[in-house]
Amino acid sequence: MAAESILSELHAAKPLIGPSLLACDFAHLADEIRRVEDAGAKLLHLDIMDGQFVPNISFGLPVVEAVRRCTRLPLDVHLMIAEPGRYLRRFREAGADLLTVHVEAAAEPAALLEEIRGLGCGAGITLNPPTPLDALDGCLDHCDLVLVMSVMAGFGGQTFEPGSLEKLRRLRCRLGDRALLSVDGGVNPQTIASCAAAGANLLVMGTALFSQPDYGGFLQEMTATARAAASTSAAATAESRRGLPQRVCGGAT
Repeated sequence: MAAESILSELHAAKPLIGPSLLACDFAHLADEIRRVEDAGAKLLHLDIMDGQFVPNISFGLPVVEAVRRCTRLPLDVHLMIAEPGRYLRRFREAGADLLTVHVEAAAEPAALLEEIRGLGCGAGITLNPPTPLDALDGCLDHCDLVLVMSVMAGFGGQTFEPGSLEKLRRLRCRLGDRALLSVDGGVNPQTIASCAAAGANLLVMGTALFSQPDYGGFLQEMTATARAAASTSAAATAESRRGLPQRVCGGAT
């Protein structure tokens, strides 16, 4: 399916929970994929770690290819790797539908994003918690997805960093509705409502989801929680702006 069609379907379905396969049972990978499909997942999130950009190694091209053979769901591939430009085409050929690169790993991020689009993928940019939003200046017009890391990239099961919420709020203001706004790291029943209220509409969940006995019930509950929080936040924002000049987005931090 073309990137435009995939992105259109994802926007129509938001808010979305993105199951992160890093936390699944790899001894039963195909079964795990089938279970989250049956549970109603609209895409799968795959974390690629190289042991250089992050101090951990996860999986690479062969696993992406295997996942692609198991499912027709869109694959949201997050490259936590050094020199991501060297591998964009290969991950696209392996089955990626969205490719996200770290601004910290890219000398010319806007050019990389355009290269991803040229390969027929949705283009994503991401940043770690210590990286200021102004690192994304010049990138936002070239991407289809912005991913806010709410933990340092490299390991699953970390604790959510509350400062990420302000980044989400500022990015939602700058992006409007034209790009997906994703959050990854420590997203669970205690943090998901805050993330959705701050503007995230693609919520990546790993440990919190794959530790559940009932994926379907949990996904349904988390999606409803995100939808309610987003709706309440939108209503409150509309009320606060009533009769006031249009709010200008805050500066980068």
